[in-house]
Amino acid sequence: MRAFLCLMGYRVVYIDQSEKLSLYLDNLCVETEKGDIKIPVSDIQTLIIDNYRTVLSVRLMNELCNSNVCTIMCGMDHLPCSYLLPMNGHYSSSGNIMKQIAWDENIKGKLQKAIVKGKINNQVKVLTKYHCRSDVIQKVSQFAEEVLDGDPGNREGLAAKMYFRELFGEGFTRFGNDAVNAGLNYGYSIFRSLIATTVVSKGYLPNIGLFHKGKENMFNLADDIIEVFRPIVDDFVRENLIDSLELTKDDRENLIRLTLGRIKFNGQTETMSNAISLYIDTILKCIDSKNTDFYQTPGIEVSYDI
Repeated sequence: MRAFLCLMGYRVVYIDQSEKLSLYLDNLCVETEKGDIKIPVSDIQTLIIDNYRTVLSVRLMNELCNSNVCTIMCGMDHLPCSYLLPMNGHYSSSGNIMKQIAWDENIKGKLQKAIVKGKINNQVKVLTKYHCRSDVIQKVSQFAEEVLDGDPGNREGLAAKMYFRELFGEGFTRFGNDAVNAGLNYGYSIFRSLIATTVVSKGYLPNIGLFHKGKENMFNLADDIIEVFRPIVDDFVRENLIDSLELTKDDRENLIRLTLGRIKFNGQTETMSNAISLYIDTILKCIDSKNTDFYQTPGIEVSYDI
């Protein structure tokens, strides 16, 4: 009976059966029926707790925050429902947050255009991979070219509607109760939490976004940043879940594994976590310089060292 999943040297730890997690010296201590397992906290990129009965010690939670570990807790449906984020993630948090509040509306509109265009172009790559209809690919590509600052014509929404129906079937609707939607929701949640943790580590608030502005959304900026990474999850779901009846444990583990892959960014092959960090840095550079010439869209082809 497996208590946790380790990938690429404990970079991701998946807990599904342990009753208690605590801190022993500088290690995550996983208590199991077969004995305790200790993993250095410094070796963990992401900790996913998929057992609603698991108890966490306060000392462990503080150490996870201090070490900037992306910690995700799942509900009874196995879907991520909460994240553990530090209150102070960077030495210059106050100054960065003051700048974030005052971000120029003009550059935010230009960045929305760049991000939406990049997202749609990545969607086109997915459609092309699965040999979808050429007229649909052409129309979605056209939407990318028509995006304006701030996307007042909602080209993002128009492209998404056509994209999802072509990729998953004419009758597909987003947020339906099926394996495809469950896979999309799960994969997006994992990326969103990793992005939010990275945002905090750079001294910014995930609440204050560029174009996502939901008053009850604590992750507006993370939702801006995730847009270009969503097609990575879409690709996996199309490849593996299109005919599935439910999202299995193996499916969830493989979706988590996406965050351990490598993708192209700015001409270089980067780990997923590093690509996310560099992508955020590029966006911040665009904001500081008020110039989107620095903007780069990450690729979607995922490779692995293992």
